[in-house]
Amino acid sequence: MTTIAPARLHRGILLAVALTALNLRTAVTGFSVLTGDAGDELHFGPVVAGAIGTIVTACFAVAAFAAPPLARRLGLERTAALAVTATTAGILLRAVAWSPTVLIVATIIAFAGVGAANVILIPIVKQHFPQRLHAVSTMYMVLLQVGQLAAPLLALPLAQAYGWRTAAGAWAAVTAVAAVLWFATMPRPTGHAAPVPPSPRVSWRTPLVLGLIGLMAMTALHVYALVTWFPAMLEAAGLSPTASALLLSWFAGLGLIAAFVVPPLTKRLRNPYPIVVVCVALMGAGYAGMIAAPAAGAFVWATAFGLGVSTFPLVLTLIAARSENPQTASRLSGVVQGVGYGIGCVGPLALGVIHQASGGWNLPYGLLAATLLVTLGAGWAACRPV
Repeated sequence: MTTIAPARLHRGILLAVALTALNLRTAVTGFSVLTGDAGDELHFGPVVAGAIGTIVTACFAVAAFAAPPLARRLGLERTAALAVTATTAGILLRAVAWSPTVLIVATIIAFAGVGAANVILIPIVKQHFPQRLHAVSTMYMVLLQVGQLAAPLLALPLAQAYGWRTAAGAWAAVTAVAAVLWFATMPRPTGHAAPVPPSPRVSWRTPLVLGLIGLMAMTALHVYALVTWFPAMLEAAGLSPTASALLLSWFAGLGLIAAFVVPPLTKRLRNPYPIVVVCVALMGAGYAGMIAAPAAGAFVWATAFGLGVSTFPLVLTLIAARSENPQTASRLSGVVQGVGYGIGCVGPLALGVIHQASGGWNLPYGLLAATLLVTLGAGWAACRPV
């Protein structure tokens, strides 16, 4: 397959990338505001809700390791098609779940697909759009944040009008279109197998890779702990479900600023470590604020958290920038996201257990703040000029 596809195929791949990116987080933030209604109907509490959040990041971790070898065997576009199809099936099954077990199975199916797409989109963009890598990468990150922002805003009114099941399943319509596009843009068989390039090795022992893994791990831990529990934290402070959903959307929507600012800033700076320092300061202020004045300063703390997780686009930008070709990008992306999400997945479940055991949120806030020291150390190794 050539680097640049014919015009129509090229446009189809770009649209498929856009729709896939839009839906990389909708099934996460769109469901977190529905957890209470789903729990009431299916009879589950904080531990199961935390387990669902942990399953999301665990699926990201497993899929990150599985996606690169699958892509080498099937091709990037075919792997993307299968990933988005799995996401669609999981979202639909979750919408009709009749027990917590079925809900968990549906979550695993959906986020195995999302996790594979997380990894595959980076080398797809690098392969098909090498001359517009920055522009298409920015579009991909912006649409990811748009979906993350829009999902809770749309989920709550949909649930109030038609029930939580409709709100949970609505995004399958968009992922289904993306799946069709990926199948339509797959390379056609040519009668002989193209040589598969050798898989580049990624040494885990280098400071760069270890730093990227640590930065990804801490980012995933904080992002998914907050995405899973932020509405419950705010409601425990006395805010209404509607206000909590709006603040979750605000938290997610601030990623738009990061998507526009962080990638070009990372490329411009010889050492982008100051971005990490600013993010850690914001996250620390947010956790301190949630302990001191959770209700009165809720908007301020949500803003601090939303800007503080800007280390996510930083990691993705560094993965693409430090890779020599699409194969290296796929392998490095798989290692960093696989191990990173694997470590980060303990966050949602651990916070649910600690919250239930302690009867409050102050201890979880303190523990999350302590992990910011790891972010500082990992960020130093990841950002050093090489």
